[in-house]
Amino acid sequence: MVEATKVELALKASDIPEVLAVELRLGWQRLLERCDSRQQQWYAKALTGPWQGEMLKAFACSPGLLEYCTRFPNILMTLADDGTLWQPLPAESWRPTLDAACAEALTPEEFADRLRVFRHRHWVRIVWRDVNRLASMEETVADLSHLADAAIQAAVDFHHQRLVTEWGEPRSGDGEPQHLLVIGMGKLGACELNLSSDIDLIFTFPKGGETVGGRRSVSNQEFFIRLGQRVIKALDAPTAAGFVFRVDMRLRPYGQSGPLVISAEALEEYYQDQGRDWERYALIKARVVAGDAAAGAELMANLRPFVYRRYLDFSAFESLREMKSMIQREVQRRGLQDNIKLGSGGIREVEFIAQCFQLIRGGQETELQARGLLTILRQLQVSEYLPHQAVTELVEAYRFLRNTEHAIQAWRDQQTQQLPSAAEARAGLALAMGFADWAAFETELQRHREAVAEHFSRLIAPPEDQSQAHRDELQHWRAVLDEPEQEALQQALEAAEFEDAQEAARLLNALLNGSAVQRMQPSSKDRLDDFMPQLLEALREAQQPTVALLRIIPLIEAVLRRTAYLVLLMENPGALARLVQLCDASPWISRQLAANPVLLDELLDARSLFHLPEKAGLRSELRQRLLRIDEGDLEAQMEALRYYRLAHVLRVAASEVTGSLPLMKVSDYLTYIAEVVLEAVLDFAWQGLTEKHGHLTADGRRHFVIVAYGKLGGIELGYGSDLDLVFVHDMDANAVSDGERPVDSSTFFTRLGQRIIHILTAHTRLGDLYEVDMRLRPSGNSGLLVSSFKAFQEYQDKQAWTWEHQALVRARVVAGDEHLAAQFSRLRREVLSRPRDVPVLLAEVVSMREKMRGHLLPAGGAEKNAQFDLKQSPGGIVDIEFMVQYAVLAWAHQHPPLAEYTDNIRILESLNTEGLISSADAQALIDAYKAFRSQAHRLSLQEQKGRLASTALPEQRAAVMRLWQSLMESEN
Repeated sequence: MVEATKVELALKASDIPEVLAVELRLGWQRLLERCDSRQQQWYAKALTGPWQGEMLKAFACSPGLLEYCTRFPNILMTLADDGTLWQPLPAESWRPTLDAACAEALTPEEFADRLRVFRHRHWVRIVWRDVNRLASMEETVADLSHLADAAIQAAVDFHHQRLVTEWGEPRSGDGEPQHLLVIGMGKLGACELNLSSDIDLIFTFPKGGETVGGRRSVSNQEFFIRLGQRVIKALDAPTAAGFVFRVDMRLRPYGQSGPLVISAEALEEYYQDQGRDWERYALIKARVVAGDAAAGAELMANLRPFVYRRYLDFSAFESLREMKSMIQREVQRRGLQDNIKLGSGGIREVEFIAQCFQLIRGGQETELQARGLLTILRQLQVSEYLPHQAVTELVEAYRFLRNTEHAIQAWRDQQTQQLPSAAEARAGLALAMGFADWAAFETELQRHREAVAEHFSRLIAPPEDQSQAHRDELQHWRAVLDEPEQEALQQALEAAEFEDAQEAARLLNALLNGSAVQRMQPSSKDRLDDFMPQLLEALREAQQPTVALLRIIPLIEAVLRRTAYLVLLMENPGALARLVQLCDASPWISRQLAANPVLLDELLDARSLFHLPEKAGLRSELRQRLLRIDEGDLEAQMEALRYYRLAHVLRVAASEVTGSLPLMKVSDYLTYIAEVVLEAVLDFAWQGLTEKHGHLTADGRRHFVIVAYGKLGGIELGYGSDLDLVFVHDMDANAVSDGERPVDSSTFFTRLGQRIIHILTAHTRLGDLYEVDMRLRPSGNSGLLVSSFKAFQEYQDKQAWTWEHQALVRARVVAGDEHLAAQFSRLRREVLSRPRDVPVLLAEVVSMREKMRGHLLPAGGAEKNAQFDLKQSPGGIVDIEFMVQYAVLAWAHQHPPLAEYTDNIRILESLNTEGLISSADAQALIDAYKAFRSQAHRLSLQEQKGRLASTALPEQRAAVMRLWQSLMESEN
């Protein structure tokens, strides 16, 4: 009676609804009836203690929790007394605690009972903390997952030892002990278990063999099948003490019809040969939860290529779209609207959204290979695949739905995600979720589900609805392509205004009837058949459809075995239109795409394709890309650099051919790209050398710079330009590195230079980074690969030829030590600013110009062939460069600003500012230089040599020749 009064007083002081209070009073009485006097006193005291409200809310919202306390009165007492009821548990504490709890179990039955009591104890703790919001949703699911991990490993260890005494120890053919590997799938794999989750498992073992040392020898597979059966029983079989976790093995290879356990080799072979898209989807969250950690890591690494394709996997669209349709049909067929997991706007839809991006893009973007759903959603925002608002809504909805799921399951510890219909259960759910009543909760739930459903409906939606006329055109093209007679195709192409319909028809027939197409798998051939009508329709927008088709066909041929790229273009009509536009404009771009189809990804987003970041943005983007790669994986780093360079050069070319980027910016960006790449290359090379040999000094400086000459030095890089580089260091010759394998400074920097060249020029799957020319270093090819600063200075003072000082005009440091870079700049200015014998200088410069023209122009000169060579013909680019270099060497000692810049445009401007040439002459040379370089870029993108008709650009050529005669010949 006294205890009943205490309950009444406590309930009156609480916000527990009366509909829940009725059940709570009865439950309280049952609890006390099961308690001894000591336990009764403890509960009575707790009822009036500081956490009275927590207990009443936990009991009211979870009759299941109250039932466990009734069956095991000591559970709550020990949790409260040792403080774990209010403290988070470290992940590493679960297994030792469970081992201690099961230490004295001698039989499988005793072990199973102790395992169940341990589970109930922590279920009570987790529900108490969840209902009272003492733990976040993330902590709740992590605790449940840690509990499962510990229980699985304990069951594996216990039964492995018992089975070894019967059958001996399983060993591989080379005698290596073998252990069962347990792969946790789904929510367990992602550490996202709910309060009543099944655990989806796959059993495997590293290597085949047989047992050794037992009464009889059996195969490893037989051993592990028996072990797996015992583990399942230990976890899943209901006893008087209940169960631990329900175990579902249906995700294993071949499902229920397959063996319970197969070797890792057989597992890998199954996925490689027979794995389906839904199995890829399932393996996204897979994690080895028990067994040898090293063997498990190796297995998961071997399975990763099956889950995550190396390229953008747009082929998954069809399967994902079918999965999505199945989800929607299932909701309607089964009437799942009250199911917060499977119903519209439920948990499954949030998971599907995240995992779609993982399947499609995870192969290239390792950040998307994480298992946790919230981690993936945040990364999708960072990568700008989902807008901030969408991610915010999905994250909030997911947390709300998972908390709701836990509250539903906490009610009676039942495996359900169904919204309750009974008044008591509804009141308990609303209270657990922090709402005054069911109506308020339901309103908020509906808001979240509508947001999820909206984002889900937009996901992998079919390409935008096409007009009936467009669909008719595609059907027409398909019918024509299926027609065996070429005449019908040619007529259709003529009607579509292809400029050379006969040639276009011939190209198409050669492609579609070629051996490569005939050897295609049926599914791949179907994709090609779907793609070609869309391509032909898109080609109608080209200026020269037949030319564009000619340029696109090599790309199609390159992807016949990787038709996911065709799906990419079909799924993204804008990307297909941009492909046609760019290939119509430039054979160079089309060749780049055919050689590297992975670049098609760059066509997806017009914003990034045609809007280039400044140098800081380029550097940041590369840094972000490289952060995804293990620091020690040089091969992956080299591939990342090559993709980065290819992608950004493609963006520059796309911007130029579409007119959105002026000439000066084209060279600027191509130069910036090279500089950013060189910075990264130096970092990689330096890291590799210091890891191997240690550091040369303790001051943190590198004492090394990369000096760029020529077009890179002059900030005038073109699409096909190589890099003229010189390496310089300023380290004491007697310095020795401090690593385990020390080397002297000369050896260190020589190897550093060699490593830089290797990273730049090694041919990988994506080609090389840049061609490198080191001939401008002191003494050319016969000189040291890396010069000391002192030797470089002495060479410039005493041995350098005039042409080498000319080259120094366009020299600048592009990567390396800032202190040494400043020294180099001072030396360059000092060398360029020396007084010189001007007549001798002029004669040498003119003589070098004549030699160069005679060597580089065709026999008889370009003019003999009615052509103007943009670089070497009189009045061309090199004439301007030589005039500029002569002016700097002749006058910089009196006019220091001439030695400040390395690019011709700003030097010409300085010549005018210093009063050395008139504004009109300076502008004439600048205009001519820009015009010539613009033509050179255009010809490069058209894959033509740098020559024009002899009548081209007459005003610019005349101005250059007039000024050459005035400056370089009048005094000669």
